[in-house]
Amino acid sequence: MRLLPEQRRFVREIYGNLDKKGLRRRRIGIKSEPKGNGKTGLIAGLCLCHLVGPEAEPRGEIYSAAIDRQMAALIFHELEAIIFETPEFAQTCNVIRFTKRIEVIAGPARGSIYEALSADARRAHGLAPSLFCYDELAQAKDRVLLDNLVNGLGKRKEALGLIISTQAPDDEHPLSQLIDDGLREPGGPLYVQLLAAPDDADPFDEATWKACNPALGRFLSLSEMRDAAQRARRIPAFEPSLRNLRLNQRIDASEEDRLVTVPVWKAGAVPVERERLRGRACYAALDLSGKHDLSALVLAFPDDDPEPTYDLLPFFWTPEGQLSKRVASEREKFEDWIRRGFIAKIPGPTIRFGYIANELVKLSHEFDIKALGYDRWRIDDFKADLVDVDADFPVPLEPFGQGYKEMGPAVEWFAELALTGRLRHGGHPVLTAAMVGSIVVPDPAGNLKIDKAKSHRRGPVRIDGAVATVMALELAKKAVQRPINIAALFG
Repeated sequence: MRLLPEQRRFVREIYGNLDKKGLRRRRIGIKSEPKGNGKTGLIAGLCLCHLVGPEAEPRGEIYSAAIDRQMAALIFHELEAIIFETPEFAQTCNVIRFTKRIEVIAGPARGSIYEALSADARRAHGLAPSLFCYDELAQAKDRVLLDNLVNGLGKRKEALGLIISTQAPDDEHPLSQLIDDGLREPGGPLYVQLLAAPDDADPFDEATWKACNPALGRFLSLSEMRDAAQRARRIPAFEPSLRNLRLNQRIDASEEDRLVTVPVWKAGAVPVERERLRGRACYAALDLSGKHDLSALVLAFPDDDPEPTYDLLPFFWTPEGQLSKRVASEREKFEDWIRRGFIAKIPGPTIRFGYIANELVKLSHEFDIKALGYDRWRIDDFKADLVDVDADFPVPLEPFGQGYKEMGPAVEWFAELALTGRLRHGGHPVLTAAMVGSIVVPDPAGNLKIDKAKSHRRGPVRIDGAVATVMALELAKKAVQRPINIAALFG
């Protein structure tokens, strides 16, 4: 296993720093660096070192820890692959996939075990680890697993705990506290190797990236980093994730920010002529509101280019009887948009889904709607009204989840289209207000979704049109992806 220079320095500092009795001075080592710099391989190598290598001891206990079973399994699978590729290891180890456990059955370390632990298990209580490696402690919501593992270190003479993780979002997280303690007392039993960009560094400067990403240009893709930085420069919502995951700065990657900047969105304010769209294939998405609010439908029309540009045609409805109850600034906007034909008012005090269903049926005769995506909220009421209007409605209805799993790729796709100038929306003011007012939040892996509650706190205009747009574009992307030409691939 070939280590990067920083990895070699970390290993030497942990294992080569001995006291007068020849025992290790370090009891806990923390290596904090941006993602993609080879932490999985390093953890696997160190676990094997203690399981079947020079640090092995009879009846040793080696554990890798992570926030969930899936992440914990990554280390196990890496160990398993190395063991099966190395005859000496394969002869001495019994790999048990079901429990993510490895037992040493022969040799000097006979009786030693490795096990993958996750934060949703309390198995660590009462253990006596020879070594534990905690992967991405920054993502842990509590310190129960960490404390149980650390408390178990006192049961062995040279027990060792290693933590390899990007930084946590704030100073109060257990990882941040450990890093700060280790940096204050560099000669103590806690050693910290911190690779991070300074807070005042330019996050878009390649020199900044190279200074804290030792694997960049080796097995960490420089072009991928450039793409991530370009997205963050143009779409502010991606910058906290770039800073935390790619530069290892102590910043909350879940910090709320805009779906799209005003300049990027306004670049697509090219006229969209409804008459020219008639008969063209399109993909629709519906975001229904509560009975008293704004509902949105957006149609996305891809053109015939290999990398299509999309024309967006939005429709909005609000109950007439609720206008007087809105705050003054919102009421003035809505009344102006209604006068100019950008919002249709529905007679009465509440949204009537039957009215929207009737409008949708009319649109299906005007345009070639291939699919209609929808948020599951209140959709059963709408479906019932749609059947009453047209029991043979020809458009397939497709549910579209609002969580990170489905919205993450959709937001990424929207960002790509916005950045590359492949959206035309005619500057529709209601859709523009929805877009520039939308707040997105990421999960720990950097996947984004639109957060309606935070978006509403930032302004009076509802962001239903943004949600519908992102859904419609994702449906279109899946439908217009070109099939692979197998014959061409094989000549």
